[in-house]
Amino acid sequence: MARRLLSAVAMSDLLDLALKAHGGLDRWHEVKSLDVRVSLTGALYHLKGYPEGVPNVTVRIDTRRPAVTVSPYARPDHRGHFTPDRVWIEDCAGHIVDERRNPRASFAGHVRETPWDQLHRLYFTSYAMWNYLTTPFLFTRPGFELTEIEPHQENGDTWRCLVVKFPSDVPTHNNFQVGGEQTFFFNEQGLLQRLDYLAVGPAAHYCFDHANYKGIVFPTLRRVLRRPPSGPLVNGPTAVLIQITDVLLGEGDCG
Repeated sequence: MARRLLSAVAMSDLLDLALKAHGGLDRWHEVKSLDVRVSLTGALYHLKGYPEGVPNVTVRIDTRRPAVTVSPYARPDHRGHFTPDRVWIEDCAGHIVDERRNPRASFAGHVRETPWDQLHRLYFTSYAMWNYLTTPFLFTRPGFELTEIEPHQENGDTWRCLVVKFPSDVPTHNNFQVGGEQTFFFNEQGLLQRLDYLAVGPAAHYCFDHANYKGIVFPTLRRVLRRPPSGPLVNGPTAVLIQITDVLLGEGDCG
């Protein structure tokens, strides 16, 4: 399979197409935060001890750095916070009720059936949503390695494919495995259709119903499936279903 190594600075024509399709880098640079109304459900959360998933929350994303707030979280009067080196839950008065330093290390030794506590669920949900909602714009940050490979055909469509290796300072699925890569599939307009990665297991993550919010385009429905060597189990259980109902863009100073 042909591979062509690119840097984010050089920027591939595929990445350029994807950036334009999702609103453009200039418009993205005007956005400092995202407030996303979302529900996350599916078999993975059920397996981990949370059959309700993470329903009807507002996820606030800092577009400039990996930082997320989930409201409400764990209880109606609590909210959860994420940064790469710390997760914590606070009450409505701002008092910390639970926290964990170096949260990624707490997943060591986990297998698919290992249950999560509230801080595990918070860490996984937060870094995943930060990745999803900043793609493809985060690929222009320093340290990303981009490789365009041969196109992929699926259900009569042809998608261009970008293999992305993340820098170590960006928490993401495949960074649980050193040197892990993710593959992103874009249609002829440059809209994200699918991404493949290794999280709890190999996953294929499909994107639907793209919508424009003040100039930035997001998939508003996402379905994550198990991906064995034979390919995605499109008729199998949904590992994670992500349903976005609104996105508010914060502009100007973060405050």
